[in-house]
Amino acid sequence: MRREKDIHGVVSRVTNETTLQGLPAQVNARCRVLVLGSMPGMASLQAARYYAHPRNRFWPLMGALCGFDPQQGYAQRVACLQAAGVGLWDVIGRCRRRGSLDAAIVRGSEFANPLPELVGGLPHLRVIACNGAAAARAFERHVRPALPAGHGLTLLALPSTSPANAAWSFERLLGEWGRLSPWLPAAEQSVP
Repeated sequence: MRREKDIHGVVSRVTNETTLQGLPAQVNARCRVLVLGSMPGMASLQAARYYAHPRNRFWPLMGALCGFDPQQGYAQRVACLQAAGVGLWDVIGRCRRRGSLDAAIVRGSEFANPLPELVGGLPHLRVIACNGAAAARAFERHVRPALPAGHGLTLLALPSTSPANAAWSFERLLGEWGRLSPWLPAAEQSVP
């Protein structure tokens, strides 16, 4: 059965795969840490909010690292991240995928976001952190070759906060994501 479906402004025929358009960057000029996902899941695209799946551990992790309440409204959470010098975006801006899993992204259908241009316009940027192995692989394929030699950025591949990464407990994720701490203000200073 074929039907049309609207996902974050992209109408496409739904058969086995859907062409998806990602979310806009949530970055300001004070960004020191850029967290990149691969492509938002369906819950995030439908809500037009990063990490909207209720079991995704991204917001609790960043709340713990940056000192804000992860239960507050989305706009407040984004504002807290930005106050802490953290920006959000994805490596892939558009692709075909069936469902929410990164493994369902159709290889060759990916169109990368213009990350080299964004990075070039962020004078305070010090670290790019990929949220999960799929984001790290997409970054290596689509973005890293376009970055200028000697860019001086630290690149971190961190474990996915997705509920699909159930093998990682919150505490274990917090330990790995704590590698961002040198670039984050003390937690008590980042609450707006």
